[in-house]
Amino acid sequence: MRWLVTGANGMLGRDLVSLLQTRGHEVTAVDRDVLDITDAVAVADAVEGYEVVANVAAYTAVDAAEEHEDLAFAVNAVGPQLLARAARRAGARIVQISTDYVFEGEAESPYAETSPIAPRSAYGRTKAAGEWAVRAENPDHLIVRTAWLYGAQGGCFPKTIVRVAGEKGGLDVVADQVGQPTWTVDLADLVERLVAAGAPAGTYHGTSSGRTTWHGFAQAAVAAAGLDPAIVRPTDSRSFVQKARRPAFSVLGHDALGAIGVEPIGDWAERWSVAAADVLAR
Repeated sequence: MRWLVTGANGMLGRDLVSLLQTRGHEVTAVDRDVLDITDAVAVADAVEGYEVVANVAAYTAVDAAEEHEDLAFAVNAVGPQLLARAARRAGARIVQISTDYVFEGEAESPYAETSPIAPRSAYGRTKAAGEWAVRAENPDHLIVRTAWLYGAQGGCFPKTIVRVAGEKGGLDVVADQVGQPTWTVDLADLVERLVAAGAPAGTYHGTSSGRTTWHGFAQAAVAAAGLDPAIVRPTDSRSFVQKARRPAFSVLGHDALGAIGVEPIGDWAERWSVAAADVLAR
């Protein structure tokens, strides 16, 4: 199958390209230095001839988006719209990676794929707009929401935590935000499996199963590095004032995957035990 992957130099993009190639797909990997996804003419030319367009490109600077929402909107909404339109005209399926930030983040049970969205940040608003645009432009779409991503191919939470813990001998991490740490390799695998299974068009959640807090994940990270988890001290969100509001609850449900017989990603702790050595080694 012929795939075009945008945002291919990012943490998820690199793992997706690698996995697709390993599984025998023909892949063209592009990033913003090759393709400006906000350029309609360039996008139309780039998409021609592909069967699947996977848009991994995104403006992910959550705090900066509060002051530069126009730039975030261009990348997170206009770009997906143009890619989805071009994919439809080319007869291609589009896969759009989205985020837990489209939800309010105050729930007490996992968000279903059909739960009402209510973003509380500029980043969340622009990603929600991107979802809407993809649905409007291309009926043959897969929108895959994810959260708390980490991977070997870029900077990420567990790498930062281990580095700071090693330098300072301890640190405080918030214990009042709940989510599902998700390995980029696992998300890439899920995306490929969805397409290979001919999944019906719609919205799916691509996160690990189970749940933890940032504090719990930080303890697991330092333990994997051979450090004492007790050096990670719990605190709350009031101790870290940031421009953009972070969701307090980012647990996503996986019923849509189960309904089509696609196995969701395994428990976050088990997947971290598999990923940790490779992630921290880089």
